[in-house]
Amino acid sequence: MITFAGFSALLLSIRQAAGARLSLLDRFIVKTILIQLFTLTGGALLPPILGLWNVSEAWLWRVAALCFAIPMLVLLLTFSHRRRKAVGTSPPPVGFAVFIVVASAAIAAMLIYVIGGFEYQAAAYITALTTNFFTTAFGFVTALEVIMQQPAGASAAEQRQ
Repeated sequence: MITFAGFSALLLSIRQAAGARLSLLDRFIVKTILIQLFTLTGGALLPPILGLWNVSEAWLWRVAALCFAIPMLVLLLTFSHRRRKAVGTSPPPVGFAVFIVVASAAIAAMLIYVIGGFEYQAAAYITALTTNFFTTAFGFVTALEVIMQQPAGASAAEQRQ
């Protein structure tokens, strides 16, 4: 995940080195992807850390689920607002459906499953984490396609269109 975060920043550096100015969308996407991926990384590291502190399995998955789900849901559910504020446009419908709806649904389902005390809590947690990784990758690739279609010297007003 960290490699993916670095790769996203590297691609925009290459774009800038090729003479294109960084757009508002470029900056927003890199910031969003980095935050998402670091949150996912923290979510992946949390269960083993709790296990090393001998937190019982009954509590380990509940604590990890809450600590991962709350910030991730806040990031996902405020994405459209943050994008409109930063860039001036809403995300495309397909991007919204996959990046926000699918990712949020996976986390909400995991949270209900784990807090409800159902069997295979670890599987539910890892499935939500993995689903969010792939929805983030989809969001990045989709956004990258939009970025690469922008003119190299687009002004801020042109970028908002």
